[in-house]
Formats: sequence, C-alpha cells, structure tokens
Amino acid sequence: MSDGMLSQEEINALLNGMDPDDQKDDPITELDVTEYLTDMEKDTLGEIGNISFGSSATALSSLLNQKVDITTPQVTVVEKKNLEQEFPRPHVAVQVEYTEGFEGTNLLMIKTTDAAIIADLMLGGDGTNPLEELTDMHISAVQEAMNQMMGSASTSMSTLFNMKIDISPPSVDVMDIKNGENTDYVPSEEVLVKISFQLQVGDLIDSKIMQIVTLPFAKEFIKNLTSPTDETPQAEVSSPEVTNPEPEKVVQANPVQPTYTAPRETNQHVGGMSGRGSSDIQPAAFASFDQPQLSSSQSGNLDMLLDIPLNVKVELGRTTKSIRDILEFTQGSIIELDKLAGEPVDILVNEKLIAKGEVVVIDENFGVRVTDIVSQAERIRNLN
Repeated sequence: MSDGMLSQEEINALLNGMDPDDQKDDPITELDVTEYLTDMEKDTLGEIGNISFGSSATALSSLLNQKVDITTPQVTVVEKKNLEQEFPRPHVAVQVEYTEGFEGTNLLMIKTTDAAIIADLMLGGDGTNPLEELTDMHISAVQEAMNQMMGSASTSMSTLFNMKIDISPPSVDVMDIKNGENTDYVPSEEVLVKISFQLQVGDLIDSKIMQIVTLPFAKEFIKNLTSPTDETPQAEVSSPEVTNPEPEKVVQANPVQPTYTAPRETNQHVGGMSGRGSSDIQPAAFASFDQPQLSSSQSGNLDMLLDIPLNVKVELGRTTKSIRDILEFTQGSIIELDKLAGEPVDILVNEKLIAKGEVVVIDENFGVRVTDIVSQAERIRNLN
C-alpha cells in the first residue's frame, strides 16, 4: 500500500479473498518439524489440541449463540525471529498460564477482525458490523470468551491426562510484533511449536487461530500423555501369571514384550488380549468404528478414548437474552423458555442431542426417564 492507495497485487489478493499482507509474506523459511518432533509426537500434539479445542468450540458456541467449528490442527515448528513474518499485522494475543498440572504458558493468536466479531457478539450485536479498533470493553468481552474457552479446554485436558489441570485467567491484549507492541507475551525460547486451527463461527468467521508453546512444554504434554501407559501393561500382564495353569509359557512370553515399546499402546492391547475377556475387548475397540484394518497402536488409542467421561446434561429449554436484559434480572424474575409445558426434555452429551425424556422424581431427587433415543451410529457421529 502506498499513500493510501492499493497496488494491483493487493487488489487482486483482496478480490481472491486473501489478506494482501498474508500473501506478501507467504515465503517464510520454515523449520523441518521432523528435526524436532517425531511423527508420533506430532500426531499426539494434534490429538491433544483436537480434543481440548473441540470442547472449547462447544463453550464458544453457547456464548455466541452461533455454530462454532474448530478443525483438526496442523502442527509446525517456527523460529522466534520469523514471527514477524508469521504475524505481519496486529493480532489479539491471549496468554494463559498453567497453575496446576503443568508449568508453562499457552499463547493464542487471533486476528483482530475475528476478535472484533467475537466481542460484538458477546456485547449483544449480530457480528456483521464490528468496530475496526478494539476498545477496552471489546478487549474485556474477548477476555471473557477466551476464559470460557480455555476453562473448557483445561477441563477436557484434566480428563485426558487423568490429572487436575488449572489455569490462570487469560491476559488479552493487541500484539503488534512488527512495531514491538506487547511482544512480552512471546516466549523467550528461539524455537517454538505452532498449532494452527481453522476457526469457523457461523457465516461470520472463517480464519485461523494459532496456539504457540515452547518446544520443552510441548514435549511435557506428550510425555504426560504417553507415560501412564508404561505402568498399565505390567499390571495387566502380571494377572495371567497367577491364574494361568502353565506359568512357564507366560514367563517365556514376557521377555518378548519389551521389543514393542515404541508403540506403547500395543503393550496395553496385548496385555488385555491375554486374559479370557479378549472377545469382549475386540467389539469395544472395533465394531462401533467399523475399522477392521486398524493397527494395534490405533486400537489402543481407541480404547483410551472410550474411557473418557463425557458431560451429560438435561435441558428443559433455552432462550437468548442480551447482556442488558441479564443485568436487569432480580430475585423473582421469570425467564420464558422456548418449550411448552409437557414437552419432553432434551438429553445432551457434550452439547449434542442424544435422547429425549420426561422428568421424574426418585427419592426426592430429580431424574429423567428416556422416552426416545437416537440410534447407536447416530450417537457416535454426534460425539465427534
């Protein structure tokens, strides 16, 4: 751009739906991710991000009253000195510090235009005419949205890692790396891991949201997720030695198992199959997913995912209120919902409709009797 005029190259980029600054800085010297992360580590990071941000999408959807999708992440490695090329324009930086479970920080980068739309929706607008510059009120609205998102993500991670994970309230500000504004949010390490997600909010947003962590912090994630499987096979293998009428054969088989330590899930799967309940394990791992060609390590991953607890909610009804209406609530206020009296209530799992039912009372507690339920295949699809 020169003297307020767009060049022909910039005009062509805008006509093609691209950011001219992004197009201009496309040729970035990227590091070879395989020099820092193995394929398994890369896939593990992607799966961690997929599960945690999938839960965040549900929380953001409820806040904005819009359909929110966050696609499968892409993991790359970048040098700190190249961040100016990665983010040539100001972005909204969201910094979250882990206070329990992990030690480190998580940095999210969001385009200012996307943050403005999120803030407008949070403040009761429709997101079609956001302000070009973010005010303090808009920053606070984005901060609340990110607080809900990251809180939901930490809850999912607590379940995934089987440990308590807490985070601090997020710090939000506009970062301009090119002009050196608020760059203290950027980690001090020279090599950083960038996990990119495609964020879609209704018809309003379709762009990238990026997560930046240090390489040691990423390695810590991977280690904590994979290390629990080291102890599980030992417990499973030891039980057949007591009940097996031919212990000599079990002793001969044990030394062979350490040769499969690379795909750790294989040990877990082999240990489970050695018992007499193997016919029960195979349908749980394969039948619902219809993938008989899965490898042993992949089936171990599925077994791990099947044990993850999910939030079950019973929804009586919904309504939409502006922040102004909510601030006017007083004790005794009546909120009208979108359901008629006597209609069945919705049973939701991770915000996805699974069944319908009617409210009952059991020993002075409320309960729900299921009256209609979707098929098993449809339930599996809704959980994705």
